[in-house]
Amino acid sequence: MTTDKTVADGVSAEHATTSSPRSRRRGVWSFLRDVVVIVLIAILVSFLVKTFIVRSFYIPSGSMEDTLQVSDRILVDQITPRFDEYDRGDIVVFRDPGGWLPPVNTPARAPFVEAVDWILSLVGLSASDSDDHLVKRIIGLPGDRVVCCNALGQIEVNGVPVDETAYTKLAASEPASAIDFDVTVPAGSLWVLGDNRNRSKDSRYNTEQPGQGFVPVDNLVGRAFLATWPLDRFGLLDFHHDVFAGVPGPVESQGAAQR
Repeated sequence: MTTDKTVADGVSAEHATTSSPRSRRRGVWSFLRDVVVIVLIAILVSFLVKTFIVRSFYIPSGSMEDTLQVSDRILVDQITPRFDEYDRGDIVVFRDPGGWLPPVNTPARAPFVEAVDWILSLVGLSASDSDDHLVKRIIGLPGDRVVCCNALGQIEVNGVPVDETAYTKLAASEPASAIDFDVTVPAGSLWVLGDNRNRSKDSRYNTEQPGQGFVPVDNLVGRAFLATWPLDRFGLLDFHHDVFAGVPGPVESQGAAQR
């Protein structure tokens, strides 16, 4: 019994001695392989989310104060507007229609820095293209007639005055726009303004550009819905749809004008 146990113990010890390092190596490689697979899947999912569902942007200017502050980070919903039309009051991010933004000479960066920035952008931690986009609030939809200002200094949409004091950054005595305008929004376009009216180069200031101040719907990236950074400003964005609740659609407005 003693001999058998000794022999058995000796064989077990020898087997353990020769196989443990190999098993450990297999374990390490299996672990590293799993980590790589998980990282690749995470990058792929993040890429698909950024491309088709949600994108992150930072706010480089004060044109949307006090709704959005400089250096805020926001999430933009890209999928919902594709199935549901944009509405007056929505805060939207869009590509420059042409001439709205000054030319920017971006200095070349090292390939490694570009690669890191690309990876961070996939997971929403970088938004290097924010300077190529603008963020404004929709005031006029296709077919709307938007006029400013009436005797009270308000904007009128399809003949109905709208009280924008809930979100505009203006002194009590200031009109909704320092520039008078009377426009009818063409099909497939939008009329957009910044909440900080005296510091926003929006539709009013781009009427001499090729798009005459209107933003093609095709240029829209999506609708901003959440402020994510800094943490003390984390929360859903208010579209203030109630401000435009009494505004009729363009067809109704035209019919009323004919009567």
